[in-house]
Amino acid sequence: MSTNKIIRVYGIPNCDTVKKARAWLTAQGLDYEFHDFKKQGVPADKLPSWMQAVGWEKLTNRQGTTWRKLDPTLQSSVVDAASATRVLQEHPSAIKRPVVEWADGDITVGFNAENWLASRV
Repeated sequence: MSTNKIIRVYGIPNCDTVKKARAWLTAQGLDYEFHDFKKQGVPADKLPSWMQAVGWEKLTNRQGTTWRKLDPTLQSSVVDAASATRVLQEHPSAIKRPVVEWADGDITVGFNAENWLASRV
């Protein structure tokens, strides 16, 4: 087993859900690395694996402020993984957060303490 397997959390630091997820990880004593979409952008090579793991529909946060502010024509152009990739790369705040790459290779989107506790600790 590789010793460099760590938890990676992707998101925006001022997002309430990301704050809760990071606090939960810290409270559980789990080390993680944080990747800030605002400062570091969205790693283009990650979007396909995230979409394969959870689906482009789940990864696209259609409930958030960023999505609602997008031009309706742009919103309606998101119909598959390729079109979602283009929009999410350009508008990282439209990605549902946090995206977590767990040490075991699993990928989750969003934060649910009960689910995380049942499957991670």
